[in-house]
Amino acid sequence: MSDYKFDASKTKDGYGAVDIVVNYYTPEIVAEGRIPTDDNFRNKVRMKDDPRNGTTAEQYIEKMDRAGIERSLLIATRCGDRRMQGSKEIPYEYIYEACKKYPHRFSGLAGIDPTRGIAGLKELDKAVHEYGFVGAHLYPHWFGQAPDAAIYYPYYARCAELGIPIMMQVGHCLVYQKDFRLPSVGRPITLDRIAIDFPELTIIGIHLGYPWTEEMISVCTKHENVYMAGDAYAPKHWGQSATHYANTYGQDKFMFGTDWWVIDPERAVQEVDELDFRPASRRKIMRDNAMKVFNLPE
Repeated sequence: MSDYKFDASKTKDGYGAVDIVVNYYTPEIVAEGRIPTDDNFRNKVRMKDDPRNGTTAEQYIEKMDRAGIERSLLIATRCGDRRMQGSKEIPYEYIYEACKKYPHRFSGLAGIDPTRGIAGLKELDKAVHEYGFVGAHLYPHWFGQAPDAAIYYPYYARCAELGIPIMMQVGHCLVYQKDFRLPSVGRPITLDRIAIDFPELTIIGIHLGYPWTEEMISVCTKHENVYMAGDAYAPKHWGQSATHYANTYGQDKFMFGTDWWVIDPERAVQEVDELDFRPASRRKIMRDNAMKVFNLPE
């Protein structure tokens, strides 16, 4: 379709999915050296050769269409203190331009770098008020401090004031660059203190909290304002506890994501179908929960 709008009538369920974790790696962004992983990491996660030089927005939308995904949330990633070697970022403006060009298919997430202080808070305000971003994104391991560290608290407060959710990687982190190793600081239980201190803030633990998935589930169960996402791992590897949670008592607290490049969306949706979720549960985790949490347009 020339305008790249989504046609839900072509899906078997009559609705399109929402992928809440997507890395926007175009050929231009790859050429500028803004990708935080090296070939060692890409080989380890068995990434195919064809996307390694980047995927255009149009190519990715075609992939979304084949997978039955209506909307992807693109991350303006901030991976580490920009003054330090190995750190990378995708400017907010890059994501804004993609969302402006394809407003029916993309929404933006503002990466958080807590070392930027007040300037970073002002940038977050602009991302929401001027660029229309629908949430924030944090990689705690890139900053070497657990999610409940004081350095992040001004950003949690601002997200709560702005009425946007914040997602963050919890669980362990792999070796993204061979010569620059990061600590795994994101135990899911650290979200417990944040949820207590900021009951108005919606918090999403992404990457399943693996290998502490049951810990992630326990925090979601305790707090109304904590959610989790099944991204960065192929659905067939989500594990029995996460799959059971998403299909039953956690169906209102679980969301679908890929963490593309890591997981291909076509593969991910196919594997979700193979898990035989109840129809009502599948719709919630694939679409409805994200629509509500991120206040996305129908």
